[in-house]
Amino acid sequence: MWVPEGGGRAGGRGSRAPAPRPHHPPCSPARSRSRGGASSAAKARRPPVSPRAATVSRVTRETGVEASLALDGTGLCQCRTSVPFLDHMLDQLASHGLFNVAVKASGDTWIDDHHTNEDVALALGSALSQALGDRRGIVRFGDFTAPLDEALVHVALDLSGRPHLSCDLRIPTERIGTYDTQLVEHFFQSLVNTSGMTLHIRQLAGTNSHHIVEATFKAFARALRAATEPDPRRRGGVASSKGVLTQS
Repeated sequence: MWVPEGGGRAGGRGSRAPAPRPHHPPCSPARSRSRGGASSAAKARRPPVSPRAATVSRVTRETGVEASLALDGTGLCQCRTSVPFLDHMLDQLASHGLFNVAVKASGDTWIDDHHTNEDVALALGSALSQALGDRRGIVRFGDFTAPLDEALVHVALDLSGRPHLSCDLRIPTERIGTYDTQLVEHFFQSLVNTSGMTLHIRQLAGTNSHHIVEATFKAFARALRAATEPDPRRRGGVASSKGVLTQS
């Protein structure tokens, strides 16, 4: 039985004040349960499901690739491209961009890694373009300078819908393990072709090939993360005086 504050009785001997019923605010979980048992307050706290993700399959006589990209991820990477160094670089893209990246690829690597490297980049670029949709509400531009020991690489990009690559890397060795270092530039060229991105890469310092390439992927990941972030001040508008950022 509810007792008024202080525990005393109201009225004379033998009389007792009626016990007031406890008051629940209109939004209290105790009174606002739906038929399913979940409170409206709990429903309001649930984060919206992000649609900014895409999966692309690319199959040719040379390779078979399935690539998935989620822009609003947590940095998960599940990549098996059959090119170990490329797997390592895609891990940098996921981890530092906070994207979820999954790639499964097989190809004619008994010839070399060229076709697999290219087609993985083409598929990822297509997935990026599809995940961005009409590119409304995004920041659009991003840049970042990443150091890795003696190496320093700057990346600037624009999700403009216009493919362009300007790459100035001076990688001193022809290979990193079994990976042909010429494939670094070709990876980014293939990526910009299908994503509709303008990309500039500048090596500011570096003498170790592995450090230079890894710093490049880290800088690219952070620049892409900045460019794909929603701009709250944009309120869903397109960051272009033309009103469009898509390729078509």
